Amino acid sequence: MVQTTVLAFDLGASSGRALIGRLMQTEGGERKLEVEEIHRFPNVAVQVGRHLHWDILRLLQEMKHALRKAFQAGYQPITFGVDTWGVDFGLLDANGELLGNPYHYRDPQTEGLIEEVSGRFGKEELFRQGGLQFMPFNTVYQLYAMKKAASPKLEAAKTLLLTPDLLVYLLTGQRVCEFSMATTTQLLHPESRQWNSDLMKQLGIPGEMFLNPIYPGTRIGPLSEEVCEELGIPSVEAVAVATHDTESAVAAIPAKAEPFAYLVCGTWSLVGTELDQPLLSEEAMALEFSNEGGVGGKYQLLKNIMGLWILQECKREWDEQGNVYSFAELAVMAEQEEAFRSLINPDDLRFFGPSNMTEKVRGYCRETGQPVPMTESAVARCIMDSLALKYRNALEQIEKLTGERYSGMHMVGGGIQNQLLCRLTANAIGRPVWAGPVEASAIGNMLAQFMALGECADLEEARQLSAASFPVEVYEPSELEVWNETYERFKQLL
Repeated sequence: MVQTTVLAFDLGASSGRALIGRLMQTEGGERKLEVEEIHRFPNVAVQVGRHLHWDILRLLQEMKHALRKAFQAGYQPITFGVDTWGVDFGLLDANGELLGNPYHYRDPQTEGLIEEVSGRFGKEELFRQGGLQFMPFNTVYQLYAMKKAASPKLEAAKTLLLTPDLLVYLLTGQRVCEFSMATTTQLLHPESRQWNSDLMKQLGIPGEMFLNPIYPGTRIGPLSEEVCEELGIPSVEAVAVATHDTESAVAAIPAKAEPFAYLVCGTWSLVGTELDQPLLSEEAMALEFSNEGGVGGKYQLLKNIMGLWILQECKREWDEQGNVYSFAELAVMAEQEEAFRSLINPDDLRFFGPSNMTEKVRGYCRETGQPVPMTESAVARCIMDSLALKYRNALEQIEKLTGERYSGMHMVGGGIQNQLLCRLTANAIGRPVWAGPVEASAIGNMLAQFMALGECADLEEARQLSAASFPVEVYEPSELEVWNETYERFKQLL
């Protein structure tokens, strides 16, 4: 029996999806969540002159199409939620009109600005006031770049909406700022949870653009009359989920004990643990960790790692050259290669930007005196071995910061479909890996909607529903001695 139906929009850096979530109750009274993807669409960045943009109106059109498809298929979602990547935003003028296409976080306009801003205020003070790992794409550097360029858009802006809030606005007309996404800006003070108006003023960023944050589980409002009329559908209410996709994914982790360590594995890899309060020590800053807000007012102490982006870019190049392999095929090919022949530091900044990724991997190996991987399978094995070792490094750093010893690691997200990477990760950390669910971001999105609707009392009950609904595969570690030896070699690259 269907209890409640909701719709989740889960937008990543390369594609977006709309998924129906149906909360089912068996005759025995057990509840399970059933998830079905109803629409998938590409998310392609657009180069215009020297800038890289998101095609935000195309994304809006695809979301409208998904809403229509949901009702045509016979579903009747009560609510919907939107989660996306972090940091990016759109600006509205005094009439509520969008001022141009939002910049893509890989746009080069922020090059060198971490050093410039840190030189003015000091890294320790910036970390204390923002709580984030110093990444060139953080919202603060994007806005400062616009200020330095005397951007007319910044001059005309009256409201700043982060990407998922912008999409909700374009569908409902309601302007909100959700907490988890606000914490990705480096402009929200992690302890007071208020906007850092002093820092904005000193950087020339107009603070009046920012709305007070609301928390996941807050009901926002219905689709606008115009959207309902255009699509020929009844109204659906928007709910503020954890709109940063990482935080939605963490909400879906089927952890049965606290504390726990996790890896959200996709284009980016996020290794972290959940805390009640942010950790703002100098050691956390030195180890390059972030404090990001989540469901239930929690904070995630996590590290951004370049992740499967490196392999995705290599695959894109190979596809263009006519050497087309699926990711599953690449994993099988990589498994036949010699382990640990070549390693990279995935967070070397050369891997941040697109294009020529295969040569960047080879160049790194060449410069560090290692064998150069020449085949696609050798490059793929190099990347996967290196990611697994980097995950171990991040996990050890978290344990150092928190004083905890985690019994294993939860892996969630699309990357867990790469079974080789899951096995390598278990071997690297020397502990079990619990992999699942794959659709973690969309599931966490739905769980926040169920919390808003009163179907889940709190985050703990939401995670229990996730655990009851989706399988988890266990990967046990092996070959510990050779992995320990290789890890010592890997640390020299860091």
